[in-house]
Parts: sequence; structure tokens; C-alpha cells
Amino acid sequence: MSVSRSIFALVNDRDRAYFGRSGQERDEIGFLDTTTRAVFGRGYAAEPPVLIEQLRGDEAIAEADTLLLTVPNQLGVAYNVHVMEAILTTVAPALGWR
Repeated sequence: MSVSRSIFALVNDRDRAYFGRSGQERDEIGFLDTTTRAVFGRGYAAEPPVLIEQLRGDEAIAEADTLLLTVPNQLGVAYNVHVMEAILTTVAPALGWR
């Protein structure tokens, strides 16, 4: 199963300004092909310790073999590098993501 999420580790004031008001949305279900279910729609934004606990409770992420992270391309390459680096350094190791 493939899961898509918007996940933002709030590690600085810019992150908080862009995404600090974000709340969880509900999941939507779709299909990538006739047999591959995709779950998407929910977003997370929080300080890393809170974010880690929220993600641990996400059943779709726990069941997924692929997690796609949605990034805000309109904010530019440099900011998206920061977003991905924050996830890779502050969240992924705690969740055992590789």
C-alpha cells in the first residue's frame, strides 16, 4: 500500500509561520492501479517529539510499504531541502524509516 502525507517538522520560526496552524485532515482512499490502494489527504505539522508520536499513531503509515511525502513546491527548492532534511534528521530515525 502506498501512503501520501504532508509532514512538516516545525524546527524554526519560518516553519511555524508556514505550517504551525495546520491540523490533521482526514484520509482519502484511491487506487494507483487495479490492485494497489493509495491513502492520501492527511497532513501533520508539529515540533519533532509531538510529530513522532502523531505519526506512530497513523495506521495507514504503519501498514504502508511506501510513504510519499508531499512538499510545497511553490516555496522553492532551498526551503524544500530544509523540509526534507528536517524530516530525515529529526523524525525518520525515531520511527525507523529508511
